[in-house]
Amino acid sequence: MDVLLTFMDYPSSIRSVIYTTNAIERTIKEIRKRLKLMNSLSSLEAAEKIVYLTIQDFNEKWAGRKLRGFAEAHEALQRMFEERYF
Repeated sequence: MDVLLTFMDYPSSIRSVIYTTNAIERTIKEIRKRLKLMNSLSSLEAAEKIVYLTIQDFNEKWAGRKLRGFAEAHEALQRMFEERYF
């Protein structure tokens, strides 16, 4: 049961970013939309390429985004993970 509440160990300003699935749901919706436009794909590799390119597109769009609450949580996160990264 403790594992299910791990997100509660993080600063309150970023908890919603951790437990929400909005980004995943948005990505899947976009992949389905792009695949639907193509009535039939020539191969599995063609579908994989579309999925790959869609995810790459999202990565580029979201790379510069700052997630709400992370600026406020920066110090707390550094303390939480200093053994791992420093």
